[in-house]
Amino acid sequence: MKDTQPYGTYAPTGLVARIAERTGRISNRTWGGRRLALFLRRLGISLLRGKPLDVERFGARMRLHPYNNNCEKKVLFTPQFFDPEEFAFLKARLAAGCTFLDIGANIGAYALFVAALAGPRARILAVEPQPDVFDRLTYNIAQNPFGTVKAVACAVADKAGELTLFVDPRNRGESSLKIVGTNEGARIRVPAVTLLELARSEGIARIDAMKLDVEGAEDLILEPFLREAPTSLHPNLLIVEDGTDQWQIDLAALLEQHGYRRILQTRLNLIFERQA
Repeated sequence: MKDTQPYGTYAPTGLVARIAERTGRISNRTWGGRRLALFLRRLGISLLRGKPLDVERFGARMRLHPYNNNCEKKVLFTPQFFDPEEFAFLKARLAAGCTFLDIGANIGAYALFVAALAGPRARILAVEPQPDVFDRLTYNIAQNPFGTVKAVACAVADKAGELTLFVDPRNRGESSLKIVGTNEGARIRVPAVTLLELARSEGIARIDAMKLDVEGAEDLILEPFLREAPTSLHPNLLIVEDGTDQWQIDLAALLEQHGYRRILQTRLNLIFERQA
Protein backbone atom coordinates (compact mmCIF):
# COMPACT_ATOMS: atom_id res chain seq x y z
CA MET A 1 0.00 0.00 0.00
CA LYS A 2 1.39 3.39 -1.00
CA ASP A 3 2.16 5.84 1.78
CA THR A 4 -0.07 8.92 1.40
CA GLN A 5 0.73 10.66 4.69
CA PRO A 6 2.32 14.09 4.12
CA TYR A 7 6.01 14.53 4.78
CA GLY A 8 6.55 15.57 8.40
CA THR A 9 3.87 13.23 9.77
CA TYR A 10 6.65 11.05 11.19
CA ALA A 11 9.10 13.72 12.30
CA PRO A 12 11.58 12.51 14.95
CA THR A 13 10.57 13.36 18.50
CA GLY A 14 11.67 12.61 22.03
CA LEU A 15 14.29 9.96 22.66
CA VAL A 16 14.24 8.76 19.05
CA ALA A 17 15.17 12.26 17.87
CA ARG A 18 18.02 12.43 20.37
CA ILE A 19 19.28 9.00 19.32
CA ALA A 20 19.19 9.93 15.63
CA GLU A 21 21.08 13.13 16.35
CA ARG A 22 23.66 11.35 18.53
CA THR A 23 24.31 8.42 16.19
CA GLY A 24 24.76 10.81 13.29
CA ARG A 25 27.72 12.42 15.05
CA ILE A 26 29.61 9.26 16.05
CA SER A 27 32.84 8.63 14.17
CA ASN A 28 33.01 5.44 12.14
CA ARG A 29 36.78 5.32 12.45
CA THR A 30 36.95 3.46 15.77
CA TRP A 31 35.65 0.08 16.87
CA GLY A 32 34.11 1.58 19.99
CA GLY A 33 32.35 4.31 18.03
CA ARG A 34 30.87 1.84 15.59
CA ARG A 35 29.66 -0.47 18.38
CA LEU A 36 28.02 2.45 20.23
CA ALA A 37 26.34 3.67 17.06
CA LEU A 38 24.95 0.20 16.27
CA PHE A 39 23.66 -0.22 19.83
CA LEU A 40 21.89 3.14 19.76
CA ARG A 41 20.55 2.39 16.29
CA ARG A 42 18.98 -0.86 17.49
CA LEU A 43 17.46 1.01 20.43
CA GLY A 44 16.04 3.71 18.18
CA ILE A 45 14.50 1.15 15.83
CA SER A 46 12.84 -0.67 18.73
CA LEU A 47 11.38 2.60 20.03
CA LEU A 48 9.85 3.37 16.63
CA ARG A 49 7.55 0.31 16.91
CA GLY A 50 7.29 -0.18 13.16
CA LYS A 51 6.78 3.45 12.17
CA PRO A 52 8.98 5.29 9.65
CA LEU A 53 10.77 8.58 10.22
CA ASP A 54 10.82 11.74 8.07
CA VAL A 55 14.32 13.23 7.96
CA GLU A 56 16.70 15.19 5.76
CA ARG A 57 19.77 13.27 4.62
CA PHE A 58 22.37 14.08 1.96
CA GLY A 59 20.61 17.33 1.09
CA ALA A 60 17.25 15.67 0.47
CA ARG A 61 14.02 14.88 2.30
CA MET A 62 13.35 11.18 2.84
CA ARG A 63 10.87 8.94 4.61
CA LEU A 64 12.80 5.93 5.93
CA HIS A 65 11.57 2.55 7.19
CA PRO A 66 14.54 1.04 9.07
CA TYR A 67 13.31 -2.53 9.51
CA ASN A 68 14.03 -4.90 6.65
CA ASN A 69 16.46 -2.75 4.70
CA ASN A 70 20.03 -2.09 5.82
CA CYS A 71 20.23 0.89 3.48
CA GLU A 72 17.44 2.67 5.31
CA LYS A 73 18.91 1.80 8.72
CA LYS A 74 22.24 3.37 7.79
CA VAL A 75 20.84 6.44 6.07
CA LEU A 76 18.46 7.16 8.95
CA PHE A 77 20.65 6.66 11.99
CA THR A 78 24.24 6.56 10.74
CA PRO A 79 24.46 8.40 7.39
CA GLN A 80 28.18 8.94 7.95
CA PHE A 81 28.57 5.15 7.64
CA PHE A 82 26.77 5.02 4.28
CA ASP A 83 29.39 4.84 1.48
CA PRO A 84 31.32 7.93 2.63
CA GLU A 85 34.23 7.43 0.22
CA GLU A 86 31.88 6.91 -2.71
CA PHE A 87 29.91 10.06 -1.92
CA ALA A 88 33.11 12.08 -1.52
CA PHE A 89 34.29 10.75 -4.88
CA LEU A 90 31.07 11.76 -6.63
CA LYS A 91 31.12 15.18 -5.01
CA ALA A 92 34.65 15.77 -6.26
CA ARG A 93 34.11 14.45 -9.79
CA LEU A 94 30.56 15.22 -10.91
CA ALA A 95 29.83 18.53 -12.61
CA ALA A 96 26.58 20.45 -12.68
CA GLY A 97 24.19 19.16 -15.31
CA CYS A 98 25.59 15.61 -15.30
CA THR A 99 23.77 12.45 -16.33
CA PHE A 100 23.74 9.81 -13.59
CA LEU A 101 22.25 6.31 -13.58
CA ASP A 102 21.46 4.63 -10.27
CA ILE A 103 20.88 0.95 -11.06
CA GLY A 104 19.53 -0.78 -7.97
CA ALA A 105 18.42 2.54 -6.52
CA ASN A 106 16.70 1.16 -3.41
CA ILE A 107 15.07 4.14 -1.67
CA GLY A 108 17.11 6.70 -3.62
CA ALA A 109 20.04 7.69 -1.42
CA TYR A 110 22.53 7.92 -4.30
CA ALA A 111 20.07 9.43 -6.78
CA LEU A 112 18.92 12.13 -4.38
CA PHE A 113 22.48 12.90 -3.24
CA VAL A 114 23.48 13.51 -6.86
CA ALA A 115 20.30 15.52 -7.49
CA ALA A 116 21.11 17.83 -4.57
CA LEU A 117 24.64 18.18 -5.91
CA ALA A 118 24.21 18.52 -9.67
CA GLY A 119 21.65 21.29 -10.11
CA PRO A 120 18.56 21.75 -12.29
CA ARG A 121 20.17 20.70 -15.59
CA ALA A 122 21.14 17.24 -14.31
CA ARG A 123 19.45 14.07 -15.52
CA ILE A 124 19.14 11.18 -13.11
CA LEU A 125 17.56 7.76 -13.56
CA ALA A 126 16.79 5.73 -10.44
CA VAL A 127 16.01 2.12 -11.38
CA GLU A 128 14.43 -0.22 -8.82
CA PRO A 129 12.49 -3.46 -9.53
CA GLN A 130 10.88 -4.26 -6.14
CA PRO A 131 7.35 -2.76 -6.15
CA ASP A 132 7.17 -1.79 -2.47
CA VAL A 133 10.72 -0.41 -2.41
CA PHE A 134 9.92 1.44 -5.65
CA ASP A 135 6.96 3.08 -3.88
CA ARG A 136 9.33 4.31 -1.15
CA LEU A 137 11.72 5.59 -3.83
CA THR A 138 9.03 7.55 -5.65
CA TYR A 139 7.73 8.98 -2.39
CA ASN A 140 11.20 10.26 -1.52
CA ILE A 141 11.71 11.75 -4.98
CA ALA A 142 8.38 13.57 -4.73
CA GLN A 143 9.32 15.27 -1.43
CA ASN A 144 12.12 17.22 -3.09
CA PRO A 145 12.12 20.16 -5.52
CA PHE A 146 14.89 18.88 -7.79
CA GLY A 147 12.78 17.83 -10.78
CA THR A 148 15.75 15.94 -12.21
CA VAL A 149 15.16 12.39 -10.95
CA LYS A 150 13.07 9.87 -12.85
CA ALA A 151 12.22 6.54 -11.22
CA VAL A 152 12.01 3.47 -13.46
CA ALA A 153 10.26 0.33 -12.19
CA CYS A 154 12.23 -2.55 -13.68
CA ALA A 155 15.28 -4.73 -13.31
CA VAL A 156 18.32 -4.36 -15.52
CA ALA A 157 19.74 -7.64 -16.80
CA ASP A 158 21.42 -9.34 -19.76
CA LYS A 159 18.11 -9.79 -21.56
CA ALA A 160 14.71 -8.17 -21.72
CA GLY A 161 11.49 -9.77 -20.56
CA GLU A 162 9.98 -10.91 -17.30
CA LEU A 163 12.52 -12.37 -14.90
CA THR A 164 12.54 -13.83 -11.40
CA LEU A 165 13.85 -11.60 -8.64
CA PHE A 166 14.94 -13.44 -5.50
CA VAL A 167 13.91 -11.33 -2.52
CA ASP A 168 15.68 -11.32 0.83
CA PRO A 169 12.91 -10.41 3.32
CA ARG A 170 15.45 -9.58 6.04
CA ASN A 171 17.35 -7.06 3.91
CA ARG A 172 15.56 -5.88 0.79
CA GLY A 173 18.78 -4.35 -0.48
CA GLU A 174 20.18 -7.84 -1.03
CA SER A 175 17.46 -8.97 -3.43
CA SER A 176 18.95 -10.16 -6.70
CA LEU A 177 18.38 -11.79 -10.08
CA LYS A 178 20.82 -14.41 -8.82
CA ILE A 179 20.27 -16.66 -5.81
CA VAL A 180 22.57 -15.00 -3.29
CA GLY A 181 22.95 -15.98 0.35
CA THR A 182 19.58 -16.74 1.98
CA ASN A 183 17.32 -14.92 -0.46
CA GLU A 184 16.15 -18.01 -2.36
CA GLY A 185 13.10 -18.40 -0.11
CA ALA A 186 11.02 -15.63 -1.74
CA ARG A 187 10.68 -14.67 -5.37
CA ILE A 188 8.69 -12.28 -7.53
CA ARG A 189 8.40 -11.74 -11.27
CA VAL A 190 9.58 -8.34 -12.51
CA PRO A 191 10.02 -6.70 -15.92
CA ALA A 192 13.62 -6.42 -17.10
CA VAL A 193 15.52 -4.53 -19.79
CA THR A 194 19.15 -4.43 -20.81
CA LEU A 195 21.24 -1.41 -19.91
CA LEU A 196 21.56 -0.46 -23.57
CA GLU A 197 17.78 -0.70 -24.06
CA LEU A 198 17.24 1.44 -20.98
CA ALA A 199 19.58 4.16 -22.23
CA ARG A 200 18.06 4.16 -25.71
CA SER A 201 14.47 4.18 -24.47
CA GLU A 202 15.24 7.18 -22.26
CA GLY A 203 17.07 9.03 -25.04
CA ILE A 204 20.34 9.09 -23.14
CA ALA A 205 23.35 9.97 -25.31
CA ARG A 206 26.00 10.04 -22.61
CA ILE A 207 26.45 8.73 -19.08
CA ASP A 208 28.72 10.76 -16.84
CA ALA A 209 28.50 8.34 -13.92
CA MET A 210 26.68 5.19 -12.92
CA LYS A 211 26.22 3.30 -9.68
CA LEU A 212 25.53 -0.40 -10.15
CA ASP A 213 24.39 -2.31 -7.07
CA VAL A 214 22.47 -5.45 -8.04
CA GLU A 215 23.80 -8.06 -5.62
CA GLY A 216 26.10 -10.14 -7.77
CA ALA A 217 24.43 -9.57 -11.14
CA GLU A 218 26.69 -6.68 -12.18
CA ASP A 219 28.53 -8.90 -14.66
CA LEU A 220 25.27 -9.90 -16.34
CA ILE A 221 24.54 -6.26 -17.03
CA LEU A 222 27.92 -4.87 -17.99
CA GLU A 223 29.30 -7.61 -20.25
CA PRO A 224 26.66 -7.29 -23.01
CA PHE A 225 26.51 -3.52 -22.59
CA LEU A 226 30.25 -3.08 -23.10
CA ARG A 227 30.13 -5.42 -26.07
CA GLU A 228 27.13 -3.84 -27.82
CA ALA A 229 26.90 -0.19 -26.81
CA PRO A 230 28.82 2.53 -28.66
CA THR A 231 31.83 3.75 -26.70
CA SER A 232 30.23 7.20 -26.56
CA LEU A 233 27.67 5.69 -24.19
CA HIS A 234 30.16 4.03 -21.84
CA PRO A 235 30.00 5.75 -18.42
CA ASN A 236 32.93 7.98 -17.53
CA LEU A 237 32.73 6.92 -13.88
CA LEU A 238 31.52 3.60 -12.49
CA ILE A 239 30.73 2.62 -8.91
CA VAL A 240 30.19 -1.14 -8.92
CA GLU A 241 29.29 -3.23 -5.90
CA ASP A 242 32.12 -5.70 -5.37
CA GLY A 243 30.63 -9.07 -6.29
CA THR A 244 33.91 -10.71 -7.22
CA ASP A 245 32.97 -13.97 -5.49
CA GLN A 246 29.63 -14.12 -7.32
CA TRP A 247 30.56 -12.94 -10.82
CA GLN A 248 30.90 -15.52 -13.55
CA ILE A 249 33.61 -13.50 -15.31
CA ASP A 250 36.52 -11.33 -14.24
CA LEU A 251 34.57 -8.10 -14.48
CA ALA A 252 37.45 -5.89 -13.38
CA ALA A 253 39.63 -7.28 -16.16
CA LEU A 254 36.83 -6.81 -18.69
CA LEU A 255 36.46 -3.17 -17.67
CA GLU A 256 40.19 -2.66 -18.05
CA GLN A 257 39.99 -4.09 -21.57
CA HIS A 258 37.43 -1.41 -22.36
CA GLY A 259 39.62 1.44 -21.16
CA TYR A 260 38.72 1.67 -17.49
CA ARG A 261 41.15 2.04 -14.62
CA ARG A 262 40.28 1.02 -11.07
CA ILE A 263 41.01 4.04 -8.94
CA LEU A 264 39.49 3.06 -5.60
CA GLN A 265 38.33 0.01 -3.67
CA THR A 266 36.13 0.63 -0.65
CA ARG A 267 34.62 -1.80 1.82
CA LEU A 268 31.71 -2.59 -0.50
CA ASN A 269 32.45 -1.14 -3.93
CA LEU A 270 34.93 -0.84 -6.76
CA ILE A 271 35.29 2.53 -8.47
CA PHE A 272 36.46 2.78 -12.07
CA GLU A 273 37.26 5.72 -14.31
CA ARG A 274 37.27 5.57 -18.09
CA GLN A 275 40.53 6.76 -19.57
CA ALA A 276 40.46 9.46 -22.25
